[in-house]
Amino acid sequence: MIELRTLETFYWVAHLGGFRRAAEKLNTTQPAVSARIAQLEQAFDTRLIDRDKRHSALTPKGVELFAYAERMLALRTEMIMAVTSAGTLRGTVRLGLSETIVHTWLARLVKRLHELYPAITLEIAVDVSSNLRDALLAGELDVALLLGPVSAAKIKNLALCSYPMAWIASPDLPIGPGRLSLVDLAAWPIMTYSRVTRPYRDVTELFQRVEIPRPRFFANSSLASIVRMTLDGIGISAIPPAVIADELAAGRLRLLDCETALSPLVFTASYLDQPDNALAAIVALLAQTVASEEADQKS
Repeated sequence: MIELRTLETFYWVAHLGGFRRAAEKLNTTQPAVSARIAQLEQAFDTRLIDRDKRHSALTPKGVELFAYAERMLALRTEMIMAVTSAGTLRGTVRLGLSETIVHTWLARLVKRLHELYPAITLEIAVDVSSNLRDALLAGELDVALLLGPVSAAKIKNLALCSYPMAWIASPDLPIGPGRLSLVDLAAWPIMTYSRVTRPYRDVTELFQRVEIPRPRFFANSSLASIVRMTLDGIGISAIPPAVIADELAAGRLRLLDCETALSPLVFTASYLDQPDNALAAIVALLAQTVASEEADQKS
């Protein structure tokens, strides 16, 4: 008899393209994965996977079996979700997210998840969206809250939230009154997200469109550091006001009136729509709910 665990092993070898990555996904050893595939090929008396040193590819019969394995694993997940109560669903979800979410509603999401699904735990990684996207596609994350959407096969994207960007400065920074032009902004260091991010590209391209001296750009992968440097009067930052609500309310930072607007940050919850990823779907849907509640409170 062919065990479902063996079919699951075959599915992940095929999906991830290798025995080592399947072993990491299943928290087992590469020899154990190889042994299960060998048992499966012996049971069907046919070769299912062509192996080489760098990659594993399905044979024609392997392609046929993959479709059946995917359907059986999906049915298992459907059965578990239907029969198991929310309080007893258990497992670990590898959640990657942008730092902007950390500074806005991550705490509320974690609290809500614990209330509704106390046996689901999170492994949280904070990174820039480009790295989160790569990790998601590589199977290193189960769900990512990032600047999206992610355009790839079997990736499901849920709209989360949109945060306007603004030019921010310390009240102590000696900036003249009135509406500011790009020339006025360029007189100061411009601080924003790291060089590999979309906001950095958007900000720098604004100054490339006009013939003015290029300002100094202080790219920073830490949003908290950008806020700290802005408070210290190092220069002008381009960040979402949503992450500095307390500082704005207390008058420690201020919004600048500028001629040139910035593109908003649009976030999605993206996850692999695959048979055993039901917990990721739960977290993504819950993130969408929490983000919507946050937006309702701000409006």
